[in-house]
Amino acid sequence: MARSLLSHLPSVLMVASIACSGSAPLTPSPPAPGLEPGAAPAQSASAEPGGFQPASGPATAAEAAAFIADVDEGLRKVWVAQARADWINQNFITDDTDGLAAAAQEASMEYVTRKIKESVRYRDVQGLAPDVARKLELLRRGTVLPSPNDPKERKELAELGVAMQSTYGKGKYCSETLKKFRAKDAKDNCLTLGDLSKILEDKKASWEEKKEAFLGWRTISVPLRKQYERFVELGNKGAKEIGQKDLGELWRDRYDMPPAALEQDIERLWQEVKPLYDELHCYARSKLRKKWGKDKIADKAPIPAHVLGNMWSQTWGYVYDDLAPYPGEASLDVTAGIKKKKVDSKGMVRIGEDFFVSLGMTKLPDTFWARSLFDKPRDREVVCHASAWDLTFNNDVRIKMCTETNEEDLITIHHELGHDYYFTYYHTLPVLFQDGANDGFHEGVGDVLALSVTPEYYVKIGLLDKAPQNPKAEMNVLMKRALDKVAFLPFGLLIDKWRWDVFAGKTPPGQYNKAWWDLVLKYQGVAPPEARTEASFDPGSKYHVPANVPYLRYFLADIYQFQFHRALCKAAGHTGPLHKCSIYGSKAAGEKLKAMLAMGASKPWPEAMKAISGETKADASAILEYFAPLRSYMKEQTKGEQCGW
Repeated sequence: MARSLLSHLPSVLMVASIACSGSAPLTPSPPAPGLEPGAAPAQSASAEPGGFQPASGPATAAEAAAFIADVDEGLRKVWVAQARADWINQNFITDDTDGLAAAAQEASMEYVTRKIKESVRYRDVQGLAPDVARKLELLRRGTVLPSPNDPKERKELAELGVAMQSTYGKGKYCSETLKKFRAKDAKDNCLTLGDLSKILEDKKASWEEKKEAFLGWRTISVPLRKQYERFVELGNKGAKEIGQKDLGELWRDRYDMPPAALEQDIERLWQEVKPLYDELHCYARSKLRKKWGKDKIADKAPIPAHVLGNMWSQTWGYVYDDLAPYPGEASLDVTAGIKKKKVDSKGMVRIGEDFFVSLGMTKLPDTFWARSLFDKPRDREVVCHASAWDLTFNNDVRIKMCTETNEEDLITIHHELGHDYYFTYYHTLPVLFQDGANDGFHEGVGDVLALSVTPEYYVKIGLLDKAPQNPKAEMNVLMKRALDKVAFLPFGLLIDKWRWDVFAGKTPPGQYNKAWWDLVLKYQGVAPPEARTEASFDPGSKYHVPANVPYLRYFLADIYQFQFHRALCKAAGHTGPLHKCSIYGSKAAGEKLKAMLAMGASKPWPEAMKAISGETKADASAILEYFAPLRSYMKEQTKGEQCGW
C-alpha cells in the first residue's frame, strides 16, 4: 500500500498527503495570493491579523492569551495561502507555480519562526489557562523547517524545498530496453516512477529488467544531492536560531516527551516487533531463493532490493504469489473484482466513503468531489504521490492521487480518507489544535480502517464472491497483510535515523549513500543489486527526503493502528481472533473513533490514546497478537533455514 506523505514543511498541522506511504500530510502552507516569488519576507506582515503589540514590563497571563489568539489567526492566513499555492503547484508543475509555492513557503516560514521566537516571552508566565499553555507549546514545536533570520537564506531555503519536490515530481528515466513498460500514452522511451514501479511489480519481468528499473529511478535523485546538502545546512541554521541543536532534535521534540525519552521508547517498540520482522524476512528469502536461485539469493544473506516488488522494499505485497503459504487455496484477487464490476476511480472513493458513513460519520462535502484529483491528467505534470488535504482548515477536504483501479489503491483511498475525516472532525478547533494528537496518530487513523478491509468486508461490498473459511485460506490472508504491515516496520525507522545523523553532522555529505545502505542492511536485511557509490544520492529517490517530510510517524502508525484496531474491535463487540475483525457498520466503534478525532491536538497524545484504547502508551502487543498464527506457521516453515543476514 502506498503510504501517503505529509508535506508539512512549516507547520504544526497536517494538511495533507501517506506513504504509504506510505504512507496524512500536513502540507506546508503558502503566502498570500499574488506574492512575488522573490519578495522579501516583510510581505508576511500582511498576514498579521490584529497588529498585536506586547505590553511593556513583565508578561502576564492575559497578554499571553491575547498573543496566542493573534497568532492562531495569523497562522490560518499564512497556512491557507501556502496550502493553496502548494495545491496549484503539485497539480500544475511549472516554473511559475514553483515560484509561487516557494514564495508562499518563504512567507509561512518567516511568520512561524518569528512567532516561535516571540513566544519565548510567555514560556514561564504563571497562571496560564490550560488551552493557552497547550497552544504555546504547540507553537514552540510548530515547524519542521524553521527559517534562518537572514532574508536571503530564508528565500534560498524555500526555493530549495520547492525545487527538490519539483525535480522529483518530474523525474523520468529513459531506456530503450525498458520502453515496452511505458505508459500507453507515452510519446518517448522515458519512464516515470509509476512505470518503473510496475516493472518491479511485474511477475514476468526478468532479473535484469527489474535491476535496471530499480537503478534507473535512482538516477533522478543525483541532481538533488548538492541541493540537499545546502538544504540541511540552512535548515539546521534555522533550528539553532530557535534554540534547537539541529533539525533532528526539533523533530524528536514533537511528541510530548523529551527527545531522548522518545528515542528510548522507539527502541523499545522496535525490539518488541523485530523478532516478527526477522521471521518474515527469513521466510520470504527462502521462498524467493527458490524462484531466483541460490546463486542470486544466498543462505544467510540480505535480500536483493529489486526483487521485493517495491521501489524501496518497504512493502512486499507484489511478491505475494511467490510467498503465499497455500497457493490457489482461495481467490483473494480483489483487483479482479474491481475490474469485473467496472468500478472507476471515483467509484473506489465512494466505497471508501461508505465505510466511514457505516460507522455513523458524515458524508464528505460536495466540495470534496468537485475539487479533488482522482486520475492522472494527460495534459500536465502533477505530483502523483497520494495525499489528503484541508486547504482552508475549514473542511475544504480533498485527496490528490493518480488512482489505479486495483486493491492497493482502494486501500490507499481508505487511508487517505482517514486523514480527511480527521480534518473534518477537528476543523472547528483553533488552528493550532487542528492536527493529530501526534503525526503518528494521523497516519494510524488512516491505516486502522484499512485493517477492517477484510475478505468478509469485500464480500459485503461485492468485490469478492466469498470469504475464505478454512485455516489455510486464512493463513494466506495473514501473509498478504504481513507483506504490507510487518515488512514496513524497519523502513519506517531507518529514513529518520538516517536524517537524524545527517542533521547532527554524524553523517557528513561524503558518506550520505554509504550511511543509507548501512541502515537499509542493518534494519531491513536488504542490499542493492550492485555496489553503490557516493556519486549517487539514493536517499533522494524516496519522496519524503526531498519533500522534507518526517517519517517516524509511519513507524508509529504501524504500531498505533493495531492498538486502535484492538480497542475498536472490542467496542464493536468482536470476539475471536483479532485478524478476523472488521468494524464496518459498527456505530459503537465509530463513536469511540469520533471522540478521539474531535480532540485534534488539544491534549497530549497519551490522553488521545486513552480516549480510544484506555491505554496511555504505545503498545506493540496488539500487532504481535494479530500476526500470532502467522508467526507459528513461519517458524515451522523455516526450521532448516539459516535466518538472519
